[in-house]
Parts: sequence; structure tokens; C-alpha cells
Amino acid sequence: MVTTSSRLPEGDSADAAIVAHWLGMLPAEFDDQDRLMLRKAGDIALMANPDKRILSGETQLRHALSVAEILIELRMDRETVAAALLLGVMQDSRLSIETLRRELGESTAHMVDDLARIDLLTDLSSDVAGQDEGQHAENLRRLLLGIAEDIRVILVVVAEQLHLMRSARRLSPELSRRLAQETEEIYAPLANRLGIWQVKWELEDLSLRFLHPEEYKRIASLLDGRRADREQFIKEVIELLREKFQAAGVNAEINGRPKHIHSIWRKMQRKAVDIEQIFDLRAVRVLVDDIAQCYAALGVVHGLWKHIPGEFDDYIATPKANLYRSIHTAVIGPEDKTLEVQIRTREMHHHSELGVAAHWRYKENAKQDRDFERRIVWMRQWLERKDEGAESGALANGAESELEATRIYVLTPMGKVVELPKGSTPLDFAYAIHTDVGHQCRGAKVDGHIVQLNRPLRSGETVEVLTAKNGTPSRDWINPHLGYLHSSKARNRVKQWFKQLDYDHHVELGRAALEREMTRLSISEKPDLEAAAAKHNLLHTEDVYAAIGRGDLSPIQVAGLGSRAKAESRVREIGETQRDQGVVKGEVVVAGVDDLMTTIGRCCKPVPYDPIIGYVTRGRGVTIHRSDCPNIRALQKSESDRLVTVHWSMEQQETSYAVDFLVIASDRKGLLRDISSILTNEDIDVIGVNTNTDRKTDSARMRFTVEVRDMEQLSRLLSKIEQLPDVNLVKRQV
Repeated sequence: MVTTSSRLPEGDSADAAIVAHWLGMLPAEFDDQDRLMLRKAGDIALMANPDKRILSGETQLRHALSVAEILIELRMDRETVAAALLLGVMQDSRLSIETLRRELGESTAHMVDDLARIDLLTDLSSDVAGQDEGQHAENLRRLLLGIAEDIRVILVVVAEQLHLMRSARRLSPELSRRLAQETEEIYAPLANRLGIWQVKWELEDLSLRFLHPEEYKRIASLLDGRRADREQFIKEVIELLREKFQAAGVNAEINGRPKHIHSIWRKMQRKAVDIEQIFDLRAVRVLVDDIAQCYAALGVVHGLWKHIPGEFDDYIATPKANLYRSIHTAVIGPEDKTLEVQIRTREMHHHSELGVAAHWRYKENAKQDRDFERRIVWMRQWLERKDEGAESGALANGAESELEATRIYVLTPMGKVVELPKGSTPLDFAYAIHTDVGHQCRGAKVDGHIVQLNRPLRSGETVEVLTAKNGTPSRDWINPHLGYLHSSKARNRVKQWFKQLDYDHHVELGRAALEREMTRLSISEKPDLEAAAAKHNLLHTEDVYAAIGRGDLSPIQVAGLGSRAKAESRVREIGETQRDQGVVKGEVVVAGVDDLMTTIGRCCKPVPYDPIIGYVTRGRGVTIHRSDCPNIRALQKSESDRLVTVHWSMEQQETSYAVDFLVIASDRKGLLRDISSILTNEDIDVIGVNTNTDRKTDSARMRFTVEVRDMEQLSRLLSKIEQLPDVNLVKRQV
């Protein structure tokens, strides 16, 4: 149990004097820098309506100081204690995160911001009912872990709940039961997962006191002796065992604790027995070096005390289904009191605490989620290493990638938690609610504000889907470049909807989309539809068009396939011998010639895998042109013998190619800025820009010269620009 606060003076004051008194009573391990930061935090808390009272009737300031006390007992750092002092301050409109960042640093400001977001999610469990209750509570726990990018935020939240439970007697019976229900379902399991045992035990016992007061009193009265007496009993047992193990040559680490009331009650409920049949009211755990010492330690225990028949389990010889391994035995210990002894190796213990046999999953019967469990493991290891004296910042930085969540948890307007992959959008959310809701989605509100359907969501946000009765999906939703759908599950539902449309309609849509893409990218050579059908396991060339129309294939996957297939075929014809000699090196392969300098023509600016031809210059090697380049077509007959066959290399180097494209749009302010933003986000360098405005038609023509890696990147760029408001045409120029 965490020690109850004793640094606050009696009374109900909330002024500078109480903060000064509290600061003066800080433990000696807080140095001058720590005290300076906490004094600043206290001053800010004093400015932010400290007399405001919470539900328990306590002032906000005294409440925050009490939570900070609990965190000090848990040996948390100054940033965490400072964040606790600032609980509730973000409700004061005079304060901003920038102010906190300037006064207290980035870490504390970020924690206060997360705590403010969590504070907005109160009363989350009020609408849970029926068989959905267990999963909803689990999602609430994950929601809290998802919002908190810093593990210390969760510690503040759990400490605050502990203080609220300690003050619950001041509440009405209805409110105290509701608080206890939330504690049992959400906060005690969180403390359990993070391994904060003393907080977890107290939270569970306090929740039982309000949820089942008669059972709590009955078990408390049946326990022989106060908790302090039981703890003394365990201490004496540990001393005796340590002495006996040392004499037997067993290198053992021993710890123990008396079983708390909630745990006893839960075991009585689960096994349908009375307290006399519970043999682990007092228990010790023995950790040794290897399996041989496990059985040696067991021999010492059974030689010291008489074991209880039927109360011996060897999970080392026969592990549980979750691979949990340990020896459990119950004996008649000192003073004829029952005692459970668990014996395992240190490796088994590490596995049971942090591996697939994790104690919290066994206790909560939670489903397996490897990414979520990975975060829990790293959080607990962070706490363990913190207790060993490592710097908080170094630990947080070192585990940043491991602590990063791969799932987010958002809320419906009714308060139900919905789990989604990180990066999901409001449209993903709509499909997670129901397929029909996704199909009919026409907009969304996040925290009451209209947002774009491709805006990434964050944990803790409330999402409302706006639907149209006869709404249908848009093909833009399955365009990966536009970012409407992140989850493959939602994307597949949209694709399935389009698959159900008429096949001939798909063929026509696909043919039009392919022609439009080839025109936009200025691809003159027809694609090899038979090669495309074979590559994508389709039976007929018409199926290629249908696949494009359904969204299974993107037009760019087919548009340049003909020239690329020919390039690959021609390079293979060169032969492995010439390939080894260097003929295939570089971006372009010149048939039959080794190590010849090539340059990309500036007139037509070919990009892999445009159909190309080479022109042998005088002293500058071979210039590469598109096959339909106007300059090549205009060559005189006497120059035609300078043309040579060339192909793109099958193994393209990391390089960029200059390419021109034209944008025709209605003239408006911010158009160039919007296009520039897309170019910046795509990490594309701009070489040149030429813009002209026709005042008569109020239209703008913009010619851009940019550097792209390949045709796919160019296609993605043109697709995004085409989506901008008032853009009428986007086309590559040759």
C-alpha cells in the first residue's frame, strides 16, 4: 500500500502558504533544481483557479498536491510530479501549452496536454451495458495507453484515481459505486499491467469496499490479524527461509506479501469456496538460478513444514497452456498458519512477468495482441530500470520506438471505444462501425468540427460520421495516393462493392481510366495487355480493363507495361556474358556497346520506362530521346544512321529525371501555394516554373519542370494535383 499523504496541513485551504508548506516537506532526494521546477508548477497551479472544488468537495489544488504525494512515494521524477501539480489547469483559458513549455520544459508540457485530453474523456464507462462490457472496458484501458505517448502520464492518471478512491467516502453512495466500478474495470487493471502492485492492490480493495461492502467486511473480519501483523508474519518466514536456503547451498531471492482482500474475494468467487479453503492468504516467491535448485528449494520447504495434500502443482514438469512454469506448494507454516510457496528460476519469472505467460493477461483473461503487449513489456521494463536509478529521459528516448503505439482508440458520439490501426481516417472509422455506414459516408466531424475524410485520427478523439441515404463509395477512396483509407479491411470492402457492379461497366471504366492515364503521362506506346493479364493471373485482356475499373489494379501498373516488358526482354537478349562485362551498367543499355556515355535528352525528357531511342552525337556519346520525340522525327535522312537501339536497364540506379507537366486551372489565390505544398510533401525538387494568366477567361496555365524517380512517382504527383480545387487539366508535356 502506498503511504497516505502526511505533508499537507489540516484544513481546507488552497493558497500559497499550503504550497510553500508542501515544498518545505519534500524528501531530501529532491535537489535545488527539482524544487525550483516544482515551485514554478505550484505558482502556475495557484494562478489557475485553485479554489475550484472537485466532486469530493476537495479543492483542485489540494487534490493535485495529494496526487503528487502518491507519485513521490512511487519515486517518480520532478517532471511527473510537476505534471500532477498541474492537474486541471488547462481548463483555465489564460494558460496555454506554449506557456507551460516555456516555464517547465517540453516533457512536462506534453504530459499536461495529454492529461487534459484524458480529462475530457471522463464518464466513458457510463454507457456500457450487457455482453459488450468486458471488451469496452479493455478498449478504454487501451485508449488511455494510446493517448499517453509518455508512460508517466498513465502513472499520474492511476495515482489520481487512487486519491479519488481514498476520498470516495465523501461522495454519495451512487457516485462512490460508479467511481469504484470504473476503478475495478479500468484503473486497477492498468496498474496491474504496469506492475505497480502496491497501487493495484489498494485500488482493488477500495473498489471492493464500495461495490460489495458486506463481503468486504466479512472477509476482513475473518482474516486473523491486521494486515501489518500478516506482513510481519511474511517477513519472519522470509528470514527463516533465507537462513535454511543458505545452509543448503541454494542461492535464492525471496519476496512475499499477504494476499489482499479483493484477491481473496475473487478467488472465493472463482472457486466457489469459503475462506478456509484458500491456502495462499500468505505467500512467498522463491527465485533461484536453475531447475535443479528449484527442486532443492522445494526439498528445504517440505523438510521445514508439512505440506497440505492436494495442494501441490509442478508446472515446471507440466507447463500451463500459456507456457507458465513454476512449482506451487501449500504448507502448514509457523503458528499453524497456511502458507503458499512458489518456486521458479529467474528466467521463468521474467517470462511469466513479461512474456506470453504474463500475469496480467492471466488475471484479466485478455486476448493476445502482440503489438499492444510489446508496449506493456517496454513500459514495465522502463519502470524497473527507473527504480534502478537510470535517467528518465534516457530511458524514454531509448524505448521510443518500442513504446510507439500501432493502434489508436477513438470514440463514437455515444462513448463507445473503437480500435483502429494507427494512421486510420474518419472513413476507416465509418467502415469499422458498419459496411453500410462506410458506403454512405459523405463527411465526418472530429470533436465537433468538420474534417476531410483523409485526415488521420488520434487516440481519444470523438468521431461522428455524416451519411447520405443513397450514398455510394467513390473510386478515389481506393487510390492509395489520396490517403482516404488506411486499413486494408476497409479498402477491401470498397473494392468488393465495385466488384459487384456490372462487368461490362467495369471494362468501360477501366478502358477510360487507362486511356486517361496514358494521355496524362504522354505514353504513346500501347500497353501489352496480354503481359498484364499473365502477370496478374487474369484470363483475358478484357479482365485487365475490368480489374482497373474495379480498383484492383491502378492504371499506372498497366500503362507503361509494354515498354518496360520490351526493355527487360531486350536486356535479357544481350546475354549474361555482356552483362558481366558491364554492358548493362547504368540507367540505359546501348545494344552491343560497352561503357558508352549516355545523356538524357532535354527536349523530350524521357523517364523509365518510356519507349526510347538513342542518337549518337559528335563527341558527347549517345543522347537518349523518347521514340516519338519531335526532334527525332524531324531528323534528315542522312542523319538516320546515327540512331541506335537502346533500352532502359532492368536495375535502375537511385537517380532523378527531369520531366515537364502542364496544369490548367481557374485562376485563384493560393493555387501555386497548394501545388507547391504537394511537391514539398512528395519530396520532389522543382527545377523551373512558368505561369501565365489569361484575364479574359480567368484561367491559369502553369508549366513545371521537376525531378522524379520514375513514372509511378510522376503518376502519383499528377493524381494529387488533379484533386486540387479549380484544377481542370494536369498533363505531362513532351
